[in-house]
Amino acid sequence: MKELVCLAVFIILSTLFAIAMIAAGLICQYKKKSAVKNSTYECGIKPFDDARVRFDVKYFNYAVMFLIFDIETIFLYPFAVFVNALGLFAIIEAFIFILMLLLGLFIAINKKMLRWV
Repeated sequence: MKELVCLAVFIILSTLFAIAMIAAGLICQYKKKSAVKNSTYECGIKPFDDARVRFDVKYFNYAVMFLIFDIETIFLYPFAVFVNALGLFAIIEAFIFILMLLLGLFIAINKKMLRWV
């Protein structure tokens, strides 16, 4: 019963805090309207150029490859720490995981995704 009371008090206080923050924002907001303030990216600076900038696809390819190998290291780090306790099945699973990532790397190399031209 004590836990439910604590939970109820926490929910009530967090709801009151959220309502207080919304009210504080409404009370303290800047009310003067202008064309610059109402424009896109309303930071108060006059827009001087189009915000849509074209990026080359090669940047996207490098970002995707970086994310793939970054996620690989995140998944392999706990495995490397507990490799003794996991057993042979986990080692085989890790090698299958590494082989799938290497297959993806070889496909990217064959499609010439990693060329900076």
